[in-house]
Amino acid sequence: MEINTGELRGAAERLHGAAATSAQSVPVKESFQGKTVRGSVVHVLGLEGNPKAARAHAWSFPIERSTKRRLLAVLHLGAVTGPVEAVRATIAAAHRGER
Repeated sequence: MEINTGELRGAAERLHGAAATSAQSVPVKESFQGKTVRGSVVHVLGLEGNPKAARAHAWSFPIERSTKRRLLAVLHLGAVTGPVEAVRATIAAAHRGER
């Protein structure tokens, strides 16, 4: 079950302190050594009021051994230049043990 766009906008607003509007949705599938590590629909959101970025990328994925989903919202800045890079950045951060 995917999270609806409104919930993702709300997560982005709480995390990044800015009003969020939906711009587009992009399917993203990331693989490592031939195995899918993350597949999701990433929502590109416009941000109004965030001093660092005018956009964010938000999506959700299931939490292992749970019926709940984790919501992520990553600012569009630095190496994060689009939805694919946002997903890759979170996978790399998880691999390094960051939150």
